[in-house]
Amino acid sequence: MRENGGQYSHAAMWAVLAHARLGNGDRAYGLFALLNPINHALTAKDADRYKVEPYVIAADVYSTAPHEGCGGWTWYTGSAGWMYRAGIEGILGLTRTGDELQFNPCLPKGWPEVTMTVTLGAFTLQVTVENNGTGRGVSRALLDDVEIGCDDGTVSLPISEGAHRLHLTLG
Repeated sequence: MRENGGQYSHAAMWAVLAHARLGNGDRAYGLFALLNPINHALTAKDADRYKVEPYVIAADVYSTAPHEGCGGWTWYTGSAGWMYRAGIEGILGLTRTGDELQFNPCLPKGWPEVTMTVTLGAFTLQVTVENNGTGRGVSRALLDDVEIGCDDGTVSLPISEGAHRLHLTLG
């Protein structure tokens, strides 16, 4: 029953990341929403078909009768890790490289704004991403109300102690 042409979550998350890296936030998020386990159990009928926990990703979602739509191999850390990376790194565009954070969001064009809080030890960063309809390419960045540079649509900043605010404008 495994790997029978149904959803294989590892590879599916790699497709989300690929679309994000290609700059297609609408497609990346569309796939992410399709794979999101909560969306497999929005109604009692859906949950009965899915048969597994809607708060963890399944390694597989079967496509062959009589198991069509049923999840399998839940609590599979590989699929969970790739889903985390697809959402945080691919769509929200947040990665950590050593002692720096990098931001290169690839959002759906219809999302007007995203906010997030990043906490790393004594470092707290409140982030607002303002989307002007393009979904990608940071054109302006303000750290604690002071403009900082953007390099090819990406913002990098050092992780330091204290509370900070970062405002990114896409486009």
